[in-house]
Amino acid sequence: MTGPGAGKAEMGVYRGYPEASRRRWRRGWKSGALAPRKAPLPCAGLNPQGLKAVTLPIRDAALKGPLFHVAANVVVTANIAHGAVRGATTGQDVAKIRGFLKAKGILAAWLMVAAFASCAQAQVTFERLVNSAKEPQNWMTYSGDYSGKRFSTLDQINAKNAHTMVAKWVYQTAATGKLETSPLVVDGILYATAQDNRAFALDARTGRPIWMYQRQLPSDIRPCCGRVNRGLAILGDKVFLGTLDAHVVALDSKTGNVVWDVVAADYRTGHSFTVAPLAVKNLIVIGISGGEYGVRGFIDAYDAETGQRKWRFYTVPARGEPGNDSWEGDSWKTGGAPAWNTGTYDPITNQIFWPTGNPAPSNRGAGRAGDNLYSNSLLALNADTGKMNWYFQFTKHDQHDWDATQVPVMIDVKTPDAKTSDAAGKHLIAQADRNGFFYVLDRSTGKLLSATAYGKTTWSDTRDGEGRPIANQNASPTLEGHTVCPGALGTTNFMAPTYDPQTGLFYVTARDQCDIFSTAPQPYEAGHAFYGSAYFPSEEAEPYRGFLKAIDPATGQIKWKFEHTSPTWSGVLSTAGGLVFSGDAEGNFIAFEAASGKPLWHFQMGGAVYAAPMAFAVDGKEYVAMAAGSAIYAFGLP
Repeated sequence: MTGPGAGKAEMGVYRGYPEASRRRWRRGWKSGALAPRKAPLPCAGLNPQGLKAVTLPIRDAALKGPLFHVAANVVVTANIAHGAVRGATTGQDVAKIRGFLKAKGILAAWLMVAAFASCAQAQVTFERLVNSAKEPQNWMTYSGDYSGKRFSTLDQINAKNAHTMVAKWVYQTAATGKLETSPLVVDGILYATAQDNRAFALDARTGRPIWMYQRQLPSDIRPCCGRVNRGLAILGDKVFLGTLDAHVVALDSKTGNVVWDVVAADYRTGHSFTVAPLAVKNLIVIGISGGEYGVRGFIDAYDAETGQRKWRFYTVPARGEPGNDSWEGDSWKTGGAPAWNTGTYDPITNQIFWPTGNPAPSNRGAGRAGDNLYSNSLLALNADTGKMNWYFQFTKHDQHDWDATQVPVMIDVKTPDAKTSDAAGKHLIAQADRNGFFYVLDRSTGKLLSATAYGKTTWSDTRDGEGRPIANQNASPTLEGHTVCPGALGTTNFMAPTYDPQTGLFYVTARDQCDIFSTAPQPYEAGHAFYGSAYFPSEEAEPYRGFLKAIDPATGQIKWKFEHTSPTWSGVLSTAGGLVFSGDAEGNFIAFEAASGKPLWHFQMGGAVYAAPMAFAVDGKEYVAMAAGSAIYAFGLP
């Protein structure tokens, strides 16, 4: 590994053991506290620098005692804990280790070795990801499946009993700042992230920790908007993390140990990763952040086994490439167009749909005349090669920081006449954009089908020949400054939407706000913020208002809306139980009736919500998980 931050990566460990114990580790055995189960959960394995709580493949087994209960003060040399155990390939080898542990009176540790020797974790194959609908108990991608719907077919929790929901467990991450993670759950294990590139695995039934990885970040990283991370991808026996110092890291899903670690870009120039990667075939696809620093955006794909980069698509074309003429002079070199939110994938056409962000400087168009491709666009890329099949640009020559990095949602609409299609008549992709318009495209061609305002907008009052909203003469920032709606935060932002195929509605967190934009000429300096404008709340407009809105993609009509106390940063989940879940800035987690928007239940979590909910099931029981404050909550029926 070379480049900035090289050598910074470390093994997944529990922190807190004495620094002097470099050749030995000292941890009290933490009982797995496994309640009886109908079927075994995967093995969590061993870690060379600390005992892991493990799930044993023993039917109805249970280790008694609370989490972090000390049954014995274990001191084992590193070569016994790691080298000997990992090298135990014969029964005789295991017997020797068993004798050592029994001689020390460490019964619980022996149970762990027995588990290690006899169990193996189920592989998360590409086929499982494609057919995730067959495993509704699992949540294996950022949005739950490749379509981006964030819809769960679980219905045990429904509109009739949601009012009885209770918190089943809470896991405190001990991290500060905005917790934006959207967990994964596979075969009873929950995988998630926290601020400063902390990753961890929990028993999804109890919230008890199995392993934790903490990256040691450089002191001079340059994230624009908090030291955040939105989650992991999983494939095979690994989970994958993008880091704030612009590395891509593969962790062993059983132990949290680093399998490989590659440098994608130089963090000192403003590059970083905050996005949850997307696993496609044998590739890990991830988009860069850093549009506020004038980076040249890109989307990468890495071999899941080796970490070798297989392709890179630059979101700002270079000289001589199609689209470069949409940039004035050499402005493309610092053109931005980051790709900092997770896209979707169509396995039938083998296309990845990935959204891009603002051009740089984000709020000043002078010096970068033109449409500034492929900023603020949705890109359709061949998954094998990264070659672009088509693009659609939502906001041309953006001067208001209206990243189009909202999750694109794939929707298939059946036709009344079955003869017109084998399975579905219309293959659509919908996006509620930051610029205040809700777009529906034909995902086969990228053709715009409709664009409808779903929030307060003043920047556009006309359309181009394709039906795309275009900026009016009053939209550009001025030296004196004037009010434009929406403001820089947009009508929506990174908050994950959901589409419920039962109601046929698209649900999204939205806000009505307006800002005053004024120009502020600024030279580019590598590694420094590159905005080119100043913006601040407008006194001409109403105070900010926040909503959950239900939109009919067929018409663009808002079917219902619920107004929050203040604008929220929460994502949204819908379920087959006729429910929609979301949170608010005051820390409430709320269940709504999907058809009407009627609030049915809420729970105060004690911290503002910046994440998106998800659903899973273990042992036949449905849970809904949500991050808030510095904790992850799991809710279920009593």
